[in-house]
Amino acid sequence: MAQRSDAKSRMVTAARQLIRERGYHATALSDVLELSAAPRGSVYFHFPGGKTQLAAEVAKAYARDQADMIQRAAEESDSAVELITAYVNRSRGNLIGSDYSEGCTIAPLVLEGARESDVLANAVSAAFSLIMESLAFQFAFFGMDRASARELAEVVVSAVEGALVTARAFRNPAPFDSMLPVLVDHAARLS
Repeated sequence: MAQRSDAKSRMVTAARQLIRERGYHATALSDVLELSAAPRGSVYFHFPGGKTQLAAEVAKAYARDQADMIQRAAEESDSAVELITAYVNRSRGNLIGSDYSEGCTIAPLVLEGARESDVLANAVSAAFSLIMESLAFQFAFFGMDRASARELAEVVVSAVEGALVTARAFRNPAPFDSMLPVLVDHAARLS
């Protein structure tokens, strides 16, 4: 049996999976408890703000994981172009690997929950900001000026988010395949 001390982490992980698959509104706290095997009392002990607070924690965890992934990919890259390729291909591979069932974790929070809660709106804004800042930092490290690095980070994140939605709708990775050469060309011109 899992230890009580990791109940919060298990609930965030479970909520993250369910929100990616089902969306925010279709993810019930009871489903999170069942998937995480956390005790019922854990919800309001760890998340006194309920589902909204749990979803905000999911957004934070997702952004931290993305920032860590960007850091690792940058360490294995020699240029902004290589980093973009790694970032896009990771998102593409994750979507295909889930048989097109798991999109972006925070997109449903933006579309379904952010208008209902300032807490959630702030959490998803901060999450996207962290992801974009992580990419921009790495692009600047590869020699791009700060303004260009920020612009490119915004374009890359927006393109990947759009590709996640459309590839999931089509159940085909073609949107990623169409978008990547355009991003690479844009990055090459900014470098």
